[in-house]
Amino acid sequence: MVISSLTAVFHFKFAMLRIRGSFIRSTAALVSPAARVSTRPQQDDQTFYEFRTYNIRPDQTAAFLKLTNEKIHLRTAHSQLIGYWNVEFGGLNQVFHIWKYDSYSQRAAVRAALAQDPCWISEYISKAIPMLNSQDNEVNYMVPWTQLQSPLQEGGVYELVSYQMRPGGPVVWGDTFQASVTARAVPGYGKLLGVFHNEIGQLNRVHVLWWFQDADHRAELRRLSHSDARVVAAVRNSFGHLDSQRNILMFPCPFSPMK
Repeated sequence: MVISSLTAVFHFKFAMLRIRGSFIRSTAALVSPAARVSTRPQQDDQTFYEFRTYNIRPDQTAAFLKLTNEKIHLRTAHSQLIGYWNVEFGGLNQVFHIWKYDSYSQRAAVRAALAQDPCWISEYISKAIPMLNSQDNEVNYMVPWTQLQSPLQEGGVYELVSYQMRPGGPVVWGDTFQASVTARAVPGYGKLLGVFHNEIGQLNRVHVLWWFQDADHRAELRRLSHSDARVVAAVRNSFGHLDSQRNILMFPCPFSPMK
């Protein structure tokens, strides 16, 4: 009698496990592949880009740029600098720079090494920090459909356009946003250098980096793009996912790798 009871209990539990497993598999099938990867705007590897913005005391801007020009080699000895710019329009007395890291552990190792580098501390940091009003940084991944590009020539003007998208992530607005960017890039309304999606900082933010021969060249291309029906249609399709946007125009510093 006891054995029969135990056997019945075993068969009951086994049946319940089969039902539960079938339910889980059925539920998983209802989740689309796009939904399962909706939180992965980054590229497949761990590479990320740190965006840094420094606000300089107005009376110290020239001195800060001179010091950085002379001592930046102490910093680039530790990790890769993509570009370093002086902001001309959209933010006064600002510099903006991008650093590339292979992983968070690499960045942690770089920061630890810098903290122990006596030349970096005595020759640069101790002098530069009093010149600054504030510092800000973000972690960004390059979106999968772009690769970091080089400008067509040295010099020129760079535009960083930052879009604050509505919550939901690329699974919601990714396709229409991509279409709006490529509608400008493919006809040549500016040289597209890269598109970045924020991972740490203000979330749901996308940055697009452009290059132009000069500010007048940018103004002319913008005028032409506004009369292009393909661009207008693409922007209209993506507009509903946008909360706000801003831009800055920048000139590369002499020591910037991207210049």
